[in-house]
Amino acid sequence: MLAPDRELGLVCGLDEAGRGPLAGPVCAAAVILPEGWEPEGLNDSKKLSPQKREALYGEITAGALAWSVAFASEKEIDEVNILQATFLAMRRALEGLSVKPDFALVDGNRDPGLGLPTRCEVKGDGRYACIAAASVLAKVSRDRLMDEYDGVYPQYGFLRHKGYPTKAHYEALAEFGPCPIHRRSFLKKVLLP
Repeated sequence: MLAPDRELGLVCGLDEAGRGPLAGPVCAAAVILPEGWEPEGLNDSKKLSPQKREALYGEITAGALAWSVAFASEKEIDEVNILQATFLAMRRALEGLSVKPDFALVDGNRDPGLGLPTRCEVKGDGRYACIAAASVLAKVSRDRLMDEYDGVYPQYGFLRHKGYPTKAHYEALAEFGPCPIHRRSFLKKVLLP
């Protein structure tokens, strides 16, 4: 994977997880890696097994110069839309860093308005280690939260699908209706009048 250009100064990678689900928050992570350090096997979180993501989560949180994870709730998603909620989570993750970066590399093609020099990189989570690290932290953090929600709302099967739109999830919605963590704006066309 690529390392950020040293001339950019201290670079933070940002990525999100959970834009597509019908339930739960969107999660963003910000990560600053030490120069020249990259955990073995690091990649876009979607290309890794859950076990590998969990192992990398521990390596990244132990080895990063700074890292932060933040959420925007399902209510915030309904209020401002998923794109703006994603940007909100990214800004919160950036603000949570113990070390302030000089520059941000963001996965995607839309600038989240971070208040510092930023470059958007389409598929950056497969190209830059700091973005890949952020993708792993965001995915693992959100999955862990959805696993906790499974204990509160077991009838929906969040442990299996993490809130994403699956046949089983739609069937549970048809039987039980939405629970408090469902994104109402995502269900309008599916269930709600």
